[in-house]
Amino acid sequence: MNRFFTVAMGVALSTLALSASAQKNYTEGLATYTGSAGGQTLEAKVYFKGDSSATVMQQGPANIKVLGFKDEYMAVLVDVPVANIKKAAVASPGELEDIMSKLPSFTFTPGTETKQIAGFNCKKVVAKDTKTNTSFDAWVTNDISAPASAYSQLYAKCGGFPVQFTITQRGQNVTNTLKSITDTKAPAGTFGIPAGFDKITMTDLSAMSGGR
Repeated sequence: MNRFFTVAMGVALSTLALSASAQKNYTEGLATYTGSAGGQTLEAKVYFKGDSSATVMQQGPANIKVLGFKDEYMAVLVDVPVANIKKAAVASPGELEDIMSKLPSFTFTPGTETKQIAGFNCKKVVAKDTKTNTSFDAWVTNDISAPASAYSQLYAKCGGFPVQFTITQRGQNVTNTLKSITDTKAPAGTFGIPAGFDKITMTDLSAMSGGR
């Protein structure tokens, strides 16, 4: 459960960052990413519309959805049908502030290397976390753009749309790669909490995952 939560949250916090200015402009759509950490791989589907985003993932029997609105709202929905678990952890202002304070604070240095990833023309950027002095290679593209959403400040100055990038989450490096992006509209109710979910705090959810 600890490793599952680490990978899931690492994917969610990073793939919620949609920010760029470029050629193909998406105002609403679906971005699909793969995230890898500690030998585990997780696919995430990120629906976005305006300032709202919803990251949908599945790990084993658990269905995970992370809702975000700018940097003002975050909720994590955990649905495990085989265990009859439906929990919706809604971050309080204090919990959200704590989450945001633990995110990296990146500076970006453009490189000269280029390559194609998933059909996108990408350029290399070195992202340095000023809090830890840790650096990661990131690949960004100017082929596409999408609206800024939750946590976009992480990549707002990267010089393009992030296609492949790494962050450290809960002590592990999580590398995310964009597989595709389309103008698919989100199904009705995507950005809300459905009926039947028990609302808990982020602190409660952390305790469920081992308190890490």
